[in-house]
Amino acid sequence: MRTTTSRQVEPAAVETKDRPGLTRRQVHAVAGCYFVASFAALGLPPYLTEILPELGDGAARWAGLLYIVPTIFGALGAPLWGRLADRFGRKRLLLRAQLGLAAAFLLAGWADSLGTFVAALVLQGILGGTFAASNGYLGAALEGNALSRALTLMQGSARAALVFAPIVVGSLTPWLSPHRQYALLAVLPLTAAVMLAALPEPPRAPAAAAKQAEAVAETDAVQSPETAAGTAAEPAGRAPVASLRALYALEFAFVFSTVISFPYLISLIKERIPGTGPMVSGVLFALPHMCYLVAAMAVHAVFRTRPRLGIGIGFGCIALGLAGHGLVDSLTGFIAVRLVLGAGLTLGLVCLSVLAADCAKGRAPGGLFGSIEFFSKAGAVAAGVAAAVGNDWFGPAAPVLTGTAIALVTVLATAAPVLLSRLPRTRRSPRCLR
Repeated sequence: MRTTTSRQVEPAAVETKDRPGLTRRQVHAVAGCYFVASFAALGLPPYLTEILPELGDGAARWAGLLYIVPTIFGALGAPLWGRLADRFGRKRLLLRAQLGLAAAFLLAGWADSLGTFVAALVLQGILGGTFAASNGYLGAALEGNALSRALTLMQGSARAALVFAPIVVGSLTPWLSPHRQYALLAVLPLTAAVMLAALPEPPRAPAAAAKQAEAVAETDAVQSPETAAGTAAEPAGRAPVASLRALYALEFAFVFSTVISFPYLISLIKERIPGTGPMVSGVLFALPHMCYLVAAMAVHAVFRTRPRLGIGIGFGCIALGLAGHGLVDSLTGFIAVRLVLGAGLTLGLVCLSVLAADCAKGRAPGGLFGSIEFFSKAGAVAAGVAAAVGNDWFGPAAPVLTGTAIALVTVLATAAPVLLSRLPRTRRSPRCLR
C-alpha cells in the first residue's frame, strides 16, 4: 500500500520541481500590491453612513445591506475566476482582478445616484477578487512551507489594510468626501497592476498529474487520525493533513466567529464604557489585527508542522475572547479580551494558511483558492446577517455570544478525532468469545 501511494504521488512531485518559484522580493511585491489595492475596499465601507446621504438615502438605511454587497458577489464570482485562472493563466487573471477593482472604484466615485453606486459595488464584488487571485498566483509558483509563509504574509497585508485604511480615509475626509475618495483610490489598484505586470507567469500544472494527485489526496484525506498524524511530518510527497471539506468548514467557521463581532463592537464598547472616545474605540477594534501583524511569522514557525493543534487552540482563544466581551465593563477588561481574541485570530489565520498550502499540493491553485474565498466570504455574509438579527433582538452583546457558541462547537469538532485516536484500544480475550 505504501509503495502504491508513493508511486501515485510521484507525478505531482515531479511537476512541482519544474516550478521556477518566486524570490522573496517578488512574494513581497504580490503582498504589497494586494495591500494598496485593498485600501478602498476595506477603508471606505465604514463610511457608508456618510456616503449614502449624498446619494439620496438621507438616513443611510441601506448601509448595512450595501456593506456586504461586494462580499456576496465576490463569493459568487471567486470559484469561476479561479478556474479561469487555471485555464488562461494566473498572472492574467490577477491583472484582471486589479483592473476590475479600479474600474469599479472609478464608477463608485463618480456615481451620482444610489442605483449607480449599488451597481459599482456589485461590479467590485464580481470583477475584484484580488485576494483569491493573488493566492492562486502564489500557489502556482510555490509549495509547502514557502507557500504557507507567503499566505501568512498575504493575511498580514489584509490585516494591515484593515487597520490603516480607515485611518487614512478619515484623515482625507476634511479635504475630500469618502464618496469621491473611491475615484481617488482607484489609482492604487492601477498602480498594483503596473507592478504585477513585471512579475513572471507561473507554469500551468499538467492536467493529468493534477487530477491524479488530487485523487490520491482525497483518498488519503479519509485515513485514520493516527495515519494523518504520522504523515504530517513527512517532508515531501505527503498527503494533506486536512481534507478539502474540512478546510472549507474551518474557513467558514473561523470567518463567521471572528467577523460577527465587528459590526456592533463600537456600540458594545459605548454601552459598557460610557464616554469612550472614537480614537479609543478604534484602537480596541484594531487590536486583534495588530496582534497578527506582530506575531504571525513567529506563530507560523511554531505551528507549521502541527496546524491542527494551532487551529484547536485558536478557536479556543476565540471562544474565550468573545465570551469575555459579554462580561467585561472596563477599558482594561476590553484590552485583555481583545488580546485573547487577537491570539485566536493569529493562530487561526496562520494555521489555516498552513492547511491551505498543504491541500494545494497537486491541485489547480486557482480553483482551490477561489473555492476557499467562496467559503470565507460566505462566512462573512452569514456573520453579518446573524449579527444584525442578534443585535435587533437581544442587543450588541448577542453577536459575540453567537460567535462564542460557533467557536466552541468548532473546538469540539476539531479535538474529537484527536481524543478518540488516543483512547486505548482493548481487545477481548479469546476466553470471552462465546
